[in-house]
Amino acid sequence: MKRAFLFPGQGAQVVGMGKDFYEKYEEARKVYDKASEISGINIKKLCFEGPEEELNKTENTQIAILVTSLAILEVLKSKGITAKISCGLSLGEYTALIYSGIISFEDGINLIKKRGYYMGNLIPDEEFEMAAVIGLASQKIEEICNEEKSQGKFVVPANYNCSSQTVISGKKEAVENVIEKLKQAGAKRVIPLKTSGPFHTEKLIEAKNAYEKELENIKFNIEEEGIKVIKNIDGTFYKKSDNMKQILANHIISSVRFDRAIKLMKEENVDVYIEIGPRKNLNRICEKR
Repeated sequence: MKRAFLFPGQGAQVVGMGKDFYEKYEEARKVYDKASEISGINIKKLCFEGPEEELNKTENTQIAILVTSLAILEVLKSKGITAKISCGLSLGEYTALIYSGIISFEDGINLIKKRGYYMGNLIPDEEFEMAAVIGLASQKIEEICNEEKSQGKFVVPANYNCSSQTVISGKKEAVENVIEKLKQAGAKRVIPLKTSGPFHTEKLIEAKNAYEKELENIKFNIEEEGIKVIKNIDGTFYKKSDNMKQILANHIISSVRFDRAIKLMKEENVDVYIEIGPRKNLNRICEKR
């Protein structure tokens, strides 16, 4: 039996997440308390009590999901449940990097605090929207988005989740216009997401540049024989020769290729996918592979 750990990204948040683990397991309490101490944020209150409006702010969402996932992960590890391959969706990649030891716990908490702030605040002063497109080939989605872009309307594929699910991101008006065209082209469903930033697009270049400076003093530790982590940016495993700072900075403005991560896990003969986080989103994606 070959396992892979999957870690969710933004959109998985829900008020009350992690409270049951915190109340029942010492391992989870230590993670929440240590992360709160490092970040200076009352993460327990944010996760357990919200309010939803605060939890849904990008600068809060990212660290809240990261810490909740890490708390659950520690409980699993204490039970002897581990995996040699891990990956995450966008933000979730950092949980995988901390799990593997490529990034330390403290550096991971500090990085996500900054990443969430930059991604939530260093964006153009315009209305943006993201939506998940179900049941339409990504090539057709790209074609329709490109038609809009050729007319000066900004909308692009941001997350390639699997062959039957792609997330688009762009200006609100352009996204809403494209949604109608996608439905006409045969999309089974188009679901607006609980995120409003133009994530994983060129519109976050200012956030990317600011975050790149935060990565300057981070030490990365990639062991060839250690736990393997799959990159969102291209769906391959991290390796020693990778420029981690460049990859993680570009991650902010690059499409997420989770579809390629699924393909790689399939090639690696993974037969058990364990999603570690507030909700079961990624397992459903893997099942549609």
